[in-house]
Amino acid sequence: MKRKGLYFLIALALGGVGAVHAQDAATAPADSASTSSGVSSYDSRWYIAPTVGGYYNDTKRNTNSRQFYYGLGFGRFFTPNLSIDAFIDRTKRRIDRGVANGGGHGTNSWANNSIGVAARFYYGDWNAWRPYLLAGVMGSHHQNPMARGWSPAAELGAGVSKTVTDSTDIRLEAGYRYDWDNKSNPAKSGYGDEFLGLSIVSRFGAPAAAAVAVAPTPAPAAPDCSKTIVNGVNLCDNKCPNLPEGTIVGPDGCPQKVVIDLRGVNFKFDRPKKGETDISKALAEPTADSISVLNQAVDTLQRYPQVHVTVAGYTDSIGSDAYNQSLSERRAKIVYDYLTSHGIAASRLEGPIGHGKNDPIGDNATDAGRAQNRRTELQVQQ
Repeated sequence: MKRKGLYFLIALALGGVGAVHAQDAATAPADSASTSSGVSSYDSRWYIAPTVGGYYNDTKRNTNSRQFYYGLGFGRFFTPNLSIDAFIDRTKRRIDRGVANGGGHGTNSWANNSIGVAARFYYGDWNAWRPYLLAGVMGSHHQNPMARGWSPAAELGAGVSKTVTDSTDIRLEAGYRYDWDNKSNPAKSGYGDEFLGLSIVSRFGAPAAAAVAVAPTPAPAAPDCSKTIVNGVNLCDNKCPNLPEGTIVGPDGCPQKVVIDLRGVNFKFDRPKKGETDISKALAEPTADSISVLNQAVDTLQRYPQVHVTVAGYTDSIGSDAYNQSLSERRAKIVYDYLTSHGIAASRLEGPIGHGKNDPIGDNATDAGRAQNRRTELQVQQ
């Protein structure tokens, strides 16, 4: 690459920096004083980064040891802590005459034009001075009076970066570049050089719009607990308010399986008689225990007002089917009347229904089994 071309490239880059800042100034809001302090956050816009610095040559090159280098990078941040640049740079140095030729530097020169990619890994907050590590690979084109050609090269380094405006950073870095050049000097193979560079990083294009805060959704108004009743339970105490109306629920409003057990309420043989209304005379001994079970059933039905039950009576197997059918209906009817007389609404009771000797729960071949079968059940309608 010719010197005039590189001068033009650097001038173009510096002009681009000025254009970026002019664009920022033109698009800044009227109250930009509040943002001109340079404070910004992670910005993924593309940037250009013109670079100038010093280059310190490997003594095996037989050139002067120090000279300027300059270049241009183009890249962006891919995360807040990683940027990747494609870059081009150039350095040129005078060739030593050697002792035999009087020492000093001659008019001939040795130049390098490098094109590559570099990654930088940053640490710390975006707006602070951030140290970083540098790693890059490149192709290096060498030019001298004896030869010219390409060779691979790689670099490692470290630096520090600072965001100074919403669109500008500065970078100062130092590193080591190894060049596997084996063409420029047949007697040498590979050179290690050091460099120190300063870059002005200028992002271009419109910055990303600031996130708009979303107003929180107002909390729904609290329900009027005195008016809202679901399945018979005050809404403020109801942990399962979305159940279908009529579901059997407990005090917390959640599904409740209700079982009303009348085991222990058994009848004397052939009781109650037709027209008998005093249940205590029809119950098997001890009568007080059976009455206690019936009273517990009344209490359960009062605690669960949405529960409906079927009142069903049964007999043992002694006697004709017609007789047992009538007897089972009388047993159901006398329990039905006991419930209604103790405050249970008839609308909540189905029956009374008699099942005769069907569905025994005890062995009809024994006295104990037949006693169990002379019973009435409250069958909960779920």
